[in-house]
Parts: sequence; C-alpha cells; structure tokens
Amino acid sequence: MIKPTLVVLAAGMGSRFGGLKQTVGFGPAGETLLDYSVFNAWRAGFGQVVFVIRREFADAFERDVCAKFRPHLDVACVFQDMDDIPPAPAGTPRLDAATVAARPKPWGTGHATLAARHAVRTPFGVINADDFYGRESFEKLAGFLSQPDLESADVTSCLVAFTLRNTLSDHGRVARGICRTTDDGQLISVTEKTRLHPVGHGAENRPDDGPVEVFTGDEPVSLNTWGFTPSLFGHLERLFGAFLDDPQRTDSAEFFLPFAIDQLIREGHLRCRVLRSEARWFGVTYREDTENVRTALAALHAAGEYPGRLWR
Repeated sequence: MIKPTLVVLAAGMGSRFGGLKQTVGFGPAGETLLDYSVFNAWRAGFGQVVFVIRREFADAFERDVCAKFRPHLDVACVFQDMDDIPPAPAGTPRLDAATVAARPKPWGTGHATLAARHAVRTPFGVINADDFYGRESFEKLAGFLSQPDLESADVTSCLVAFTLRNTLSDHGRVARGICRTTDDGQLISVTEKTRLHPVGHGAENRPDDGPVEVFTGDEPVSLNTWGFTPSLFGHLERLFGAFLDDPQRTDSAEFFLPFAIDQLIREGHLRCRVLRSEARWFGVTYREDTENVRTALAALHAAGEYPGRLWR
C-alpha cells in the first residue's frame, strides 16, 4: 500500500508572534508544535514529509528540524521561491524581476502548496507548521488518503474541520475559514473571516469596514488541514496564473489555498469531504498564548497520549 505524504507549510515567519515559531519548544522536553504534527502523522501511517520553506533558513531548518525525522520518515524540503511563477500562455514571463523582488511577503498558502509539486507523488495532506492539530486529525487524514484508487474516486479531497470555539485565542483576533457543508458532509464553501474574537461560547468577526458578524461557536472551520491527490497541482497552477493576471490584484495580495479550493468546488472540478474533529486546537498566534499551550501539552504527556520524549 502506498503511504500518503504530509506537506507542511513552514515558510511563514510568524510576524504577530515575533520570530520563527517553527523552532520554539513548547513540549515538556522542548518539543516544537511541528514535532507533534510529524509524530502524529508518522504513527497514523504517513510515509513522507515535505517541508515548504524559504531558502534563507534552509540550513537552520535542516539542522534543527529535518535531521531528527530522517531516521523515521522520508524527508524532503522544497522552497517557496518568489520567482516560481508559471509562464503566461504565450510562454512569456508574467511579472518582471523587479516586481517580484519588490514583493514584501510570499505569495500565500496556495502558492506554497503548489511548490510541493516538485517532491510529491502520492496522495498528500497539507498542514501549517505552527499549529497543533491533535492525533485524531492525522488519523482521519491518513484514513482518507490511504483509500485505494483515490485519484479516480468520486470525492478526491478532504478537509479536517475543527469547531470554531475550539480554535480561538484569548489574546487577540484570529483568522479562520468558516465552512458551509451539505447535509451529507460535502464542502460547499470556505469564507475567510480575519478578525474573529471570542465572545462567551461563540465569536464575533469585527471587520474595519463592515458590520459585526456573530457566530455560535459551533461552526466548522478550516485550519488548513487538507487532503488531496497530486492532480490538484495542475488546478493550482492555472488558478495562480489567473491570480497573477488579475488587474485588481494589489502588490500585497496573497493566493490562499482555501480561496483556490472554494473556486474549484464552484467550478465543479473538485469535491471535498469534510471530516469533523472535536479536538481542541492549540496554536501560538501571540506570545501570550505560549504558557497555555505548554500547560495543555504537559497534560497530554501526563495522560499518556504522548511518550516522555517524542523523538529519541
């Protein structure tokens, strides 16, 4: 049986947190959140992990992250390069070098996922590097991606969706993709809400230029915990090209993976199964989240969910 691949989006620098979160220790023995994700994926049956990173911290990432995983998994790194841009239909460059060099940030999670095409050959999951998704999420992903003949199945992608109230921070706003689903669990759409604040058991989205939106807290949300087949890459390349060609695109606009999936669903090119998880998500959006995450992880170790040290 072909084992699925885990693609980890690790090119972000964690601007609100203030530094490279991917190498900060939160577990009792100094484990990073990435350590837990890879450990959970490994014991769920993933056979390869592909990290999407920036070239400028490649050496540090290899030394501090990849080396510990290589005895257990096939490990590869690919780079989210600013100039990794599909050519226009006529074969000419879409953007000149000066425009690319002046861009202030990477092209976004859709582009980061597209970068993984250089190393991925099997059905694959996609996660963020700086979130804790829990054991259940990876078991659900592995179960879906390990189906025989997935590429020719009626539903070829999945999303592990969390419950909104389990994904909020007490220390500031967060961005979450609010999901709409059919009665039988098919994804209809993902709508990004970028200013969500906890309110009681629910949440409010407080945009700068619109009315406050109230949520019960029961809504399924996307935290970029996806499952796909390699056929996705062709679609992403096409949509990324259209994004670059959009005359309304601003210099700081990003090509987000949920936006691309939403469009593919509307076009009829993709059907996506939503797999609900009631696990509590841990993340470090702000420095003030750190102690809460460390306490929660220590409790999981004490309860026997994880061994004393993840990687010996």
